[in-house]
Amino acid sequence: MFIYLSKKIAIPNNIRLKCVSWNKDQGFIACGGDEGLLKVLKLESQTDDAKLKGLAAPSNLSMNQTLEGHSGAVQVVTWNEQYQKLTTSDQNGLIIVWMLYKGCWYEEMINNRNKSVVRSMSWNADGQKICIVYEDGAVIVGSVDGNRIWGKELKGIQLAHVAWSPDSKILLFGMANGEIHIYDNQGNFIMKMTVSCLHNVTGAISIAGIHWYAGSEGYVEPDCPCLAICFDNGRCQVMRYESDESPVFIDTLMNVASIQWNQCGSVLAVAGSLRGMEKEVNVVQFYTPFGEHLRTLKVPGKQMTEVAWEGGGLRIGLAVDSYIYFANIRPDYKWGYCSNTVVYAYTKPDRLEYCVVFWDTKNNEKFVKYVKSLMSITTSGDFCILATKADDTHPQVHTLVHTHTPTGTHTGTYTYVLVLCNSIGTPLDSKYIDIDPLFVTMTKTHVIAASKEAFYTWQYRVAKKLTAMEINQVSRTRKEGRERVYHIDDSPSGTTEGPLDFAKAFTATRDPICCITATDKTLIVGRESGTIHKYSLPNVALVQKYSLNYRAYQLSLNCTSSRLAIIDISGVLTFLDLEVRSSSDDGSGSQAGTGDPSKFERKDVWDMQWANDNPDLFAMMEKTRMYVFRNLDPEEPIQTSGYICNFEDLEIKSVLLDEIMKDPERPNKDYLINFEIRSLRDSRALIEKVGIEDASQFIEDNPHPRLWRLLAEAALQKLDLKTAEQAFVRCKDYQGIEFVKSLGNLQSEAMKQAEVAAYFGRFEEAERMYLDMDRRDLAISLRIKLGDWFRVLQLLKTGSGDCDDALLEQAYNAIGDYFADRQKWYGVNAVQYYLQGRNQERLAECYYMLEDYDGLERLASSLPENHKLLPDIGQMFVTVGMCEQTVNAYLKCNQPKAAVDACVHLNQWNKAVELAKNHNMKEIKSLLAKYASHLLEKNKPLEAVELYRKAHHFLEAAKLMFKDIIPAVEIYSLLAICSSANRAFSTCSRAFIKLESLESLSPEQRQLYEDLALEIFTKHSPKNNPMSGLDSAPEGPMGRRQRCTTHTIIKTYNPLGPMCHCGLLPAIKSNVICHTLCKQQV
Repeated sequence: MFIYLSKKIAIPNNIRLKCVSWNKDQGFIACGGDEGLLKVLKLESQTDDAKLKGLAAPSNLSMNQTLEGHSGAVQVVTWNEQYQKLTTSDQNGLIIVWMLYKGCWYEEMINNRNKSVVRSMSWNADGQKICIVYEDGAVIVGSVDGNRIWGKELKGIQLAHVAWSPDSKILLFGMANGEIHIYDNQGNFIMKMTVSCLHNVTGAISIAGIHWYAGSEGYVEPDCPCLAICFDNGRCQVMRYESDESPVFIDTLMNVASIQWNQCGSVLAVAGSLRGMEKEVNVVQFYTPFGEHLRTLKVPGKQMTEVAWEGGGLRIGLAVDSYIYFANIRPDYKWGYCSNTVVYAYTKPDRLEYCVVFWDTKNNEKFVKYVKSLMSITTSGDFCILATKADDTHPQVHTLVHTHTPTGTHTGTYTYVLVLCNSIGTPLDSKYIDIDPLFVTMTKTHVIAASKEAFYTWQYRVAKKLTAMEINQVSRTRKEGRERVYHIDDSPSGTTEGPLDFAKAFTATRDPICCITATDKTLIVGRESGTIHKYSLPNVALVQKYSLNYRAYQLSLNCTSSRLAIIDISGVLTFLDLEVRSSSDDGSGSQAGTGDPSKFERKDVWDMQWANDNPDLFAMMEKTRMYVFRNLDPEEPIQTSGYICNFEDLEIKSVLLDEIMKDPERPNKDYLINFEIRSLRDSRALIEKVGIEDASQFIEDNPHPRLWRLLAEAALQKLDLKTAEQAFVRCKDYQGIEFVKSLGNLQSEAMKQAEVAAYFGRFEEAERMYLDMDRRDLAISLRIKLGDWFRVLQLLKTGSGDCDDALLEQAYNAIGDYFADRQKWYGVNAVQYYLQGRNQERLAECYYMLEDYDGLERLASSLPENHKLLPDIGQMFVTVGMCEQTVNAYLKCNQPKAAVDACVHLNQWNKAVELAKNHNMKEIKSLLAKYASHLLEKNKPLEAVELYRKAHHFLEAAKLMFKDIIPAVEIYSLLAICSSANRAFSTCSRAFIKLESLESLSPEQRQLYEDLALEIFTKHSPKNNPMSGLDSAPEGPMGRRQRCTTHTIIKTYNPLGPMCHCGLLPAIKSNVICHTLCKQQV
């Protein structure tokens, strides 16, 4: 962040101020002081210019009201922002509640105990309750409507401060002796807070401030410290909750007067004066919730009494003597710009994660991702890097590419993640690292992350650079040189140095890293001592070291890596030449030696960016002004507070992040501003007002491809083809050169004018010129190039004479595609145009999408036999279960097998068998088996029998009938008797197993069968007797039995499959061995 003083308001009669408070919702500023002084001020900026939004807009006092009612010095002022009330108290103990009515503040309530003075007042987070503490130990809690809720007298205690917890369940009371007591919201004592920051402190101390951030705009991290307690000796502790055993300690080394969090709890301001100075110096120190020092602001005056933040966090107000000083703050937003996309992050009160928005400024679309513990956003080209803290229980942005732990490296848990994303927030790759990525920079090929001791380089790859094999490979091996870690005290030579090893990154250094930057061929690392290291890329080798007299805060290299811009921690911009620069003309028309970088210095600079296409051109932000420098020579400043996105083609793209962050869910294109630099504005003015010749000379003196292109376009407008061609050559526009040559081949001036109009996008004008020349064909060709098929169709129909039928069909089909792409299928939309365009394929698709199956059937019947569309139509009918239409379509294209398969798929087995039989298909037997199984599953055995009978498979039909007629108990009982009598005990065993497993048997019957089986098989082994009469049965040809006897049936019977044994029972009963089917006796 960067901060600078911007405004000072004097209080009349030099009355000293005691307190100041800023209403974060409506912007009112209340200040109180001696002699009963109480004022309410309001700073407002009124401008319609989008460029002057935010801090750049001139601000005036829209309200300056003196409130009368106090006689003594006003010591405490506090706002109730939810109910728009102001509560004030003076040295006499008088409390006044003020309300806003018709633009002015009036007294609403007055209270005075007449016993003691009020030391502190605090409204709770929802504005329903106020807690007032008196010096004598009295505590009063009241409601917003003025009613007293409870009161308490703390005997023998001098109170000095009070603060509510965010949930309004806890009250903290700060004592005059520096102790802090914790009470519940009913006034019951809980415990005494442990104040660890005062360890080894002697002498009297007092509390300078207690501020508990309520989380109204979310937290910068989950479990982030939010309770700040500071003492007048400069010791601070920042806690997560009131009993936090591991708070953050800060020693500000100053005499503290006041503290306050900003609106989102990301910055703590500590106001007071420096200790140990010959002359007391008022300062405001800024810290993160984790105790990291951000900035120091020196403030003139003798005594600072209080600090107050503006609601947006962009300004602070300081009460110093009889003045209110205002300072502007330029926050370090988490943001970046890549491929016409502004990427920014903000916190929400209802989520622990950061909300990261990818705002496509070209199409005004936004894509939102949620990332936990986001540390920074870095962009380059078309990609961005999100640096986060790793969390196993809450993964970060889900990556699409598998990441690996390198062999032979640190085996501990990786604590940070670098996620590579494209411009819509899709993760492309990620790397887990051990070092804390405090500083991250990015080039087209590398990501460099640095902690205070070491830096890590990753040569990233994206999908468009990978082969298909690499993308599909599940486990990719690490390529040498893709990832490296270097300690800042080492001197790498650029050679391969073995596997990735994070262990060396934890070696301490006396001179930590403070900033980094890089281009495609150079890496620059800045250290706190002022030393600058220059490394080569992609093979990291230390090239040179430079020494500065100050600590760098921000570094930036120009496009040729020849000059380094340095912004130090005080906001002073200087330059360092990394290469010896020639004083002669470098060929591009820019004089490198016109400015001396060693003498260049600008103060109060908080941002700068080099031009992407000119090494001597850069833009910088100085307070609320943007300056553009060419060869260190400034142009006139532009009033703006925007952050620079891009500087290219003599145009600066800037984004008003302050305005976006006011409503981050709805970014407005008005907050993205383009500025043209002076040479572009002057060239355009010369062309318009003076002429091409003078403009050409000016551009010759100040050459740039954008200026030559501007000249070429102006010359084309006037059909000055020679100048246009020369200008296109100078800006290396091959297409422009070819276009000029094509114009030279045209004889008609009107034709040239029409072509130029089309070149500049004035298509209506070009078409009108073509039609005036009776060249309807050229007008149609122009509209075809533009894809404007409606106009093509209109031109084809309105012209005289016959039109091209093929072109007409093409137009109909293109318009049909237009409606089909937008799901407009029916009526005067896709179907109508496809019919006129005779596009049968798309027409079939339309009918299918419209569920117009009659139309689809008519289309199928109108197609000739063996048409390529018929199988597709058949498949469409299959998906909706229309069997007859499917069969007709497949048969028409001579695909009977597909028709049968469709019938089977649709369970139309009768139709399938009929088709298979009519077309003599070999698969009919398997089809019958599948269909029969299907019928049996549905408990339709008679229909299965009928199926086999119709197909002349009588044996299969008989088997099914036999099973259906004779009960299973009788079948297997008979089989057991016969096999037992014939001593075929294996077959007998299987029959008993079947009997015992029948579900129709009662438990008593099943037990009888089990007992009988036990009796038989304890005497006989379950094996068939090889000497049974089966072996002596006469055989016929091929080894088959000649006669059909019961012995043969028993031998070959398989109890698990269907077999004909209808004649067994009567044959045994009559002692006649015969077969009921063949009637042959034995």
